[in-house]
Amino acid sequence: MIPAALLLITGVLLMLVAAVGLLRLRDPLQRMHSATKAGTLGATLVVIGVMLSTETTSAFTGVLAILFLLFTLPIGAQLLGRATYLSGAPLDGIGPDPIGELPPRPAPATTKADP
Repeated sequence: MIPAALLLITGVLLMLVAAVGLLRLRDPLQRMHSATKAGTLGATLVVIGVMLSTETTSAFTGVLAILFLLFTLPIGAQLLGRATYLSGAPLDGIGPDPIGELPPRPAPATTKADP
C-alpha cells in the first residue's frame, strides 16, 4: 500500500505542476509543453498507483490506459503546437523564430485599444 500511495501522491503533484504551468507560463507553446509532459507522467503514475492499490482493477485495463496516454498526448501536442505556430500567435519565450520561414508564418496579430 505504501508504494501505491507514493505513486498516487507523486502523480497528483505532477499534475498540479502541470496545472500551475498552464496558469503561469506566458507562451502557448510553453503552456502546451507543461501540460503534456507533466500531465502525461502524472496521469501515468496515478494509473499505476490505482492498479497497485486495488485488487479488483484489471492490470490489462491499466496498461491500455497508459499506452493510450503515451500514444495520443504527444501527437495531440504536436498538432496543437503546429497550429499555434502557423496561426501567428506571439512566441514570447522563444526570441527569434527558430524555424525561419519554413513554413511561412503570418505576423503576430496586434490588438489596438478602442479610442
